[in-house]
Amino acid sequence: MEQEQLVAIHKNNAGEIISFQTSSGRIISYRKAIMEASTGTISGVNINEGADGTNSLVSADGSGFEQYPDIY
Repeated sequence: MEQEQLVAIHKNNAGEIISFQTSSGRIISYRKAIMEASTGTISGVNINEGADGTNSLVSADGSGFEQYPDIY
């Protein structure tokens, strides 16, 4: 299976990213994106573990996701 990349984001009213669109057109939740990044299904991102034990995604180049277009 070919690796997908994240290509667009969707934020909630608080400005937090809640879902992503992949290069194949799938819309997946933030949690699903973390799971798929950890298994290698999604490339181009890194997983950071916070001091409180929660995981978050960051783009592999460190530029963040702000330059990604909105899904909707």
